[in-house]
Amino acid sequence: MNRIALTFCLMLTAIGSLNAAEPANPQVQQITVIAREVQAQQALIAENQAKIDAKLVVVAEAVRLARIYASRSGH
Repeated sequence: MNRIALTFCLMLTAIGSLNAAEPANPQVQQITVIAREVQAQQALIAENQAKIDAKLVVVAEAVRLARIYASRSGH
């Protein structure tokens, strides 16, 4: 997932740098705006994924400790 998002962001960045000058065509302007919105959304998704991954690590550790304590109690 992260590789796909990174590749997509890099592709959009490359497209954006090619059109760095203000385009005259309104359709190109719309595409540029949409590409920037998608880049912002991808960045937000990447941040959220990092938060989810961090929380999963915490939960996995809690489950691991619970299993250790449960095995020691004889249940």
